[in-house]
Amino acid sequence: MTLKTAQLNIRRGMADEPLRHQEFAVPFEDGATVLDALMWIRTYRDPSLAIRYSCINANVCKECTIAVDGKVVYACTTRLVADRVMALAPLPGKQHLRDLVTEMRPPKERLDAKGRIVSSGDNPC
Repeated sequence: MTLKTAQLNIRRGMADEPLRHQEFAVPFEDGATVLDALMWIRTYRDPSLAIRYSCINANVCKECTIAVDGKVVYACTTRLVADRVMALAPLPGKQHLRDLVTEMRPPKERLDAKGRIVSSGDNPC
């Protein structure tokens, strides 16, 4: 089987930092997913890349939801392509935490460092 290369342009940084992007070239075989590529990047290129997923460890679906080329998708089912750059970004309309990670918990489930419920506009981080 021949390896192909996916070009991923990933939105990076913390919520309070200026917007920046970083591009990665990722080798892959047919059938590989965006989540496979993100895990490859963390293993071989940049362990600081913040991503969220649980399907492999905890069987919790929807944790890997991100925007790919402006469309909200699951990273675990979205296939890599070799013929164009794929733009990856955190979920739109959610509180951005870092890189591709957004706040997923409902406001009533968020706690601060002292265990108090955090109002929807506050950030306990």
